Amino acid sequence: MNNHRLRSTPVPGTFDAYTGVEFNLGFHVRHYDLNLDYKVGPNRLEGTATLTLTTWRDVDHMTLDLQPSMVARRITARSRTGGDIRVRRFKQSNGKLRITFAEAVAVDEEFDLIINYGGNPRPRRTPWGLLGWEELTDGSLVASQPNGAPTWFPCDDTPDEKATYSIDIRADRGYTVITNTTAKPTATYLATVQVGEYAHVELGRNTSAWLPYNAQPGDFVKQQAMLDFFEETFGPYPFERYEVVVTEDPLEIPLEAQGLSIFGTNHLRGEERLIAHELAHQWFGNSLGIAQWSDIWLNEGFACYCEWLWADHVGGSVDTLVREHYRKLTPQSFTLADPGPRDMFDDRVYKRGAITLHALRRLVGDAAFFAAVRDYVAKNAHGIVEPFDLANALKAHAPGADVDGVLDAWIHRTELPECP
Repeated sequence: MNNHRLRSTPVPGTFDAYTGVEFNLGFHVRHYDLNLDYKVGPNRLEGTATLTLTTWRDVDHMTLDLQPSMVARRITARSRTGGDIRVRRFKQSNGKLRITFAEAVAVDEEFDLIINYGGNPRPRRTPWGLLGWEELTDGSLVASQPNGAPTWFPCDDTPDEKATYSIDIRADRGYTVITNTTAKPTATYLATVQVGEYAHVELGRNTSAWLPYNAQPGDFVKQQAMLDFFEETFGPYPFERYEVVVTEDPLEIPLEAQGLSIFGTNHLRGEERLIAHELAHQWFGNSLGIAQWSDIWLNEGFACYCEWLWADHVGGSVDTLVREHYRKLTPQSFTLADPGPRDMFDDRVYKRGAITLHALRRLVGDAAFFAAVRDYVAKNAHGIVEPFDLANALKAHAPGADVDGVLDAWIHRTELPECP
C-alpha cells in the first residue's frame, strides 16, 4: 500500500533538525537504479544512477544529496510521458548536487534523471561517528543511519522519502557483492552494499547468512526460530528474505538495512539479543518507517522490546527484564518524543521506549495489545508511521483505555513514571 506523507514543514531552505540536511523539495524519487563498478584495491566506485522522479509542483531547479568524494560527470533527463526535459547545468557544493533545467518541469511529470558519477567513496563525519561507505580490511560495507547514503549515490536523503531500488554492483574477481535490491519501498539510509570474501549459509526457509570463509554461524542458527516467532507475534515477515552479513572485521555495534543486517565476527556468540533486535527492525523501522528522526523511539523501542519478548519466549521473563532496565534508567533532560540529535541514539531512548510499550501492554491487556500491534503493522506496511498511528490502533482494540495519558507520561515528559 502507499500511504506516503509529506514532511510536516515543506518550506524551501529548511533543514532536518536532526541531521542538518537541507530538504530537497518539489519532487519524489520513486525508484533508484544503481549500475556501478567497484575496484576494491583503490576503493573506486563509478557508474550510473538512474532516478525515476515525479514532481509535486513546477520545478525549474532541484537538489539531491551527494558527498563531494563522489563527483557527478554528466546528467541527462528523459521524460516518461513524452515531454522534452533538458538539463541546462549542474554543480556540486556543500554536499548537494544542484541541477537546473532548460525549462520548468511541470507538476505531476514523471521522468528519469540519469547521473553518471564516480569517485573514492568514504564515510562522512557526523555527530554519531563515521557513516556511509566504509572500507574494511578486505572489502567494504555501507551503514548509513541516519544520513550516510550520499557517500555512495545521489539521493533524497530523508527517512520519509521511500523508493524502490535496483542495485547492480560488480567488484573484482573473487569478491562477493551483497546488496538489498527489493521491490518494497526503502528509505535511503537502509540501502546497502557489502563487499568481501564470503560463504553463503542457509539458516532456514527464508533466512541465511554470509560468513567469512571457515567461520561457523554461531548464535545465528537461532535466527529462523526468531523470525518464526516474530511472524506469529506481529504478522508475516515484510520482505522476500532476511540475510545477515558477518564481516571478518569486528564491529562495535550491528546495523540493520532493509532485508539485511550487518554484524562483526565478535557477534557470533553471546549476542543473541542483538540478533533479535536487528531482525525486529525489519518490521519496526524498515517496513514501518518513521516520518522524522524525532520519532526514533518507535524504531528502537520496539526493537528493544522484541529482545525481551524473545527472551521471554525461550524461558526468561519480560517482567523481570522491564524491572531490571527500569532500575537502570537515569534522569534525562530530553523527552522520548523529541530527544534531539545528540541523544537520538542514547540507550535511554531504547530502554524507555521499550518500557513505554510494556506500560501500554499492561494498560490494555495482552490480547488487545498484540492484536493492536498486528493491525498497526499490517495497516502501515511499507509506509510511514507516527506515534498517533500506534495510539489509534490501541484505542480501536481497547475503547476507553487512557492510551493518550500513558503515552503523554512516558514520551512527552522527562520525569519517569512508575514501573509498569
